[in-house]
Amino acid sequence: MSITEAANRNHEKWFPNHKSTLKVTDLEFIELFDNFAFDEVLSHGDLDDRTRLMTILAALIAAQALGEYKVLVGAALNLGVTPVEVKEIVYQAVPYCGIGKVFDFLHATNEILVNRGVHLPLKGQSTTTPETRYEQGLALSKSIFGDTIDTMYRVTPSDQQHINRYLSGNCFGDTYTRTGLDVQIRELLTFSMLLALGGCEPQLKGHIQGNLKVGNGRETMMVVITQLLPFVGYPRTLNAMRCLNEVVPESKQEG
Repeated sequence: MSITEAANRNHEKWFPNHKSTLKVTDLEFIELFDNFAFDEVLSHGDLDDRTRLMTILAALIAAQALGEYKVLVGAALNLGVTPVEVKEIVYQAVPYCGIGKVFDFLHATNEILVNRGVHLPLKGQSTTTPETRYEQGLALSKSIFGDTIDTMYRVTPSDQQHINRYLSGNCFGDTYTRTGLDVQIRELLTFSMLLALGGCEPQLKGHIQGNLKVGNGRETMMVVITQLLPFVGYPRTLNAMRCLNEVVPESKQEG
């Protein structure tokens, strides 16, 4: 067996002039993996490289794959993902994965950016204030999830309403309203994080609906699931497919 021309070409595009030590120590494995991940999978669908790599970075944070994340941040920057976009992916991971999971990724990202000559801190992207974050976050979440948000507030017990307010003010008001990434890509990143976290199928289904609302259809989400497969494995891939099929079956007209 040998690495295919397409796999070599795509690998070189992502990692110019990179000399893989695994081609020395684990040649047979690398031939199998590269032919699958960099040829067979990459040839599926028409997702652009920037979107593909942003969703992969989001999934790697959720999966706690720090080593692979460091490698793929370099590829993302090589292919035009901006430092602001990379940092926004990391920031958005906090409300979904928690700072305990994201802390090391934030420091790793800063180190990589500094080594590439990027001056930190980057320009701020916040659009809300402490006085406006709740109302703006609530409005944004309603624009994505509609009446589901009103229902959530209505049925939640009184001693848990503060979590709803945190979701509106912190997750959406502090994070989703930021510039640097638009809402359409943010929903796709959230989809990728929830997919990779595992055990979040109810939330994943909710954000499948959210993705449909912002213009990411079933086909787009299925392509993302496929592109994440080499990085998150088959069980979480199959779980995501099941959620997608339950929310928007293949025969269902998307709207």
